Amino acid sequence: MSYDLAVWDGNRPSDNRAAGSTYDELYERYLESDDVVVPAAPRIVEYVKALVARYPDDERSVVWASPPVMEEASGPIVYLLISYGKAEEVSECAAELAGEHGLVCFDPQGECLRP
Repeated sequence: MSYDLAVWDGNRPSDNRAAGSTYDELYERYLESDDVVVPAAPRIVEYVKALVARYPDDERSVVWASPPVMEEASGPIVYLLISYGKAEEVSECAAELAGEHGLVCFDPQGECLRP
């Protein structure tokens, strides 16, 4: 099991509903299709580097449900699959770090923006 977060580069949506729509569009365009590979945007690359510096994504990792994390990034979005046992700690850090990088953090399970 995993706890999932989506982090993207863009303007912060006005509310959870708008965030859900933006998430759906970005997910469909950049993550759902395996046909077109889009390199991760520079701000997403920097964010992922900072995140995995804190929580390494090597084969011994108990944090990530699907390492390496960078493989879950495409264009302006990264989809984080956090191991359920570490979800509270890591998701809090991931959301804070997203804010520090000027990125949007969204919880697709709860359909809500993360502060």
